[in-house]
Amino acid sequence: MRNKWIQKFVLLAMVGLLLAGCTSGPGKNDVKTPMTVKVMYYSEDSFNQTYGDLFSIQNENIEIELVNTQKMYNDGGIEDYEKALQDFIDQEQPDVLMLDMGTYSKMASEGKLTELDSLIERDKYNIESIYPALIDILKEKGEGKLYGLVPTFHRNVIFYNADLFAEHGIEPPHDGMTWQDIIDTARRFPTDGDEDARVYGFGRDSYGGMTLDNMASTIASPQGLKVVNPDTLKVTVNTDAWKQVFKLAQDALASDAFYNPKEDSFRGGTMEEYYKSQLFLTGRMAMTINSAYYLRELKEIKNRLPDYKPFQVGIAAGPVDPANPEISRDVYLGNIFAIRANSPNADAAWELIKFINGEQYAKIKSRSMNDGLLSRMGMTKEYGGINLDAFYKLKPQIDDSASSVEDKIPAEFYSQYYSIYSREIGLVESKEKSVDEALKTIEEEAQVALDQALKDKAAKDSSKAGTPESTDSNEEHLSTDGDAVISVESGASN
Repeated sequence: MRNKWIQKFVLLAMVGLLLAGCTSGPGKNDVKTPMTVKVMYYSEDSFNQTYGDLFSIQNENIEIELVNTQKMYNDGGIEDYEKALQDFIDQEQPDVLMLDMGTYSKMASEGKLTELDSLIERDKYNIESIYPALIDILKEKGEGKLYGLVPTFHRNVIFYNADLFAEHGIEPPHDGMTWQDIIDTARRFPTDGDEDARVYGFGRDSYGGMTLDNMASTIASPQGLKVVNPDTLKVTVNTDAWKQVFKLAQDALASDAFYNPKEDSFRGGTMEEYYKSQLFLTGRMAMTINSAYYLRELKEIKNRLPDYKPFQVGIAAGPVDPANPEISRDVYLGNIFAIRANSPNADAAWELIKFINGEQYAKIKSRSMNDGLLSRMGMTKEYGGINLDAFYKLKPQIDDSASSVEDKIPAEFYSQYYSIYSREIGLVESKEKSVDEALKTIEEEAQVALDQALKDKAAKDSSKAGTPESTDSNEEHLSTDGDAVISVESGASN
């Protein structure tokens, strides 16, 4: 109990200091009548720690009741996530919804969300300092209207050791580098020296090495390359673009400038031993790619290693698609908060959304990187001495086709595709097949598997519905995140 009161006192003091003198904006609450707002979220503890405790200090008359989305899984696995989610919302009737991009877009088009534009205008709520590209995306997915706001987002950038570049007389990375640029730059670093002490031009601090599979997927991600076209339902991996990706991946992995350990570099031990196994953190790697969370690692290692030698860290926006160097597909929005259409507590719900997307909340959270990058710009220009501008430079392009993928392509296709893919890429790695030969086989065999899976699914669906079998599946598609091999071709980006 004592700890609880101490925690509340600290939070109150924190907010009081930050909001002293503020008389308008998101910190001001005009809802006077005691109200309860139901919030849809995946964890009560996480919500309160991230948002709820701070909001409640300023809004004592608004009680938050959390409805946990984990209830959807009480009866076991979910076959149709979209239906399960909609059933959950219909049953629980939350006022504030936590949505991913696909669900946000779908519910907005179906009139199930409250438009925020009129509320923003009514309260003169400032959205000018919110990363404009995010507002544009939310409006685009809302068919020109704004139905939600997102307090944080995630994006990878190129981290580089500026001291190593200066020491070797190499021009440091710049915004808009392609994978070809990164590989060429990495090769300029020397490759000699003891394996346990030498410098590498590029690598990923992880527990294992890079394979041809994940290296190719990483290179393909900025270009938006896909293996299934959702409009034609054709597997399209036997293309010049995919061939170039795999050959570039082969070239990178064959280079001694790339750090690619044959086994895990860390097999357990102390935190000090862990940090010593991370080559960029300890100054032995010129470049790596990571998210904003990596900033915390760079800051914490200074206190973790007693013999740590500091170095100058820089970040650059990228890597990019050479055909579209101004955009980034490597962007993920955090929780999108929206108000359910016809919510009886819309005013209280709007107060909560205003707060967690507001300037004062952003100021509080700007001191940590616990939840990603802040959508509110200008709250902090640096973290741990590292300028954050690169995170906001490229225009994000988001493909939301990953949502509800289980309903679009039969699950049976996944295992068949990965079996074909793994076999053929394995033959490439063992030099028994060329990239061209392997991709040709993957496309041919995967197409047969996809056609059969779709046919079986159509028959199963028609049997359930008691209607004639239909093979019209232009709406079906397949997608996963940027680090996986299976994804879909988005009409918006290709």
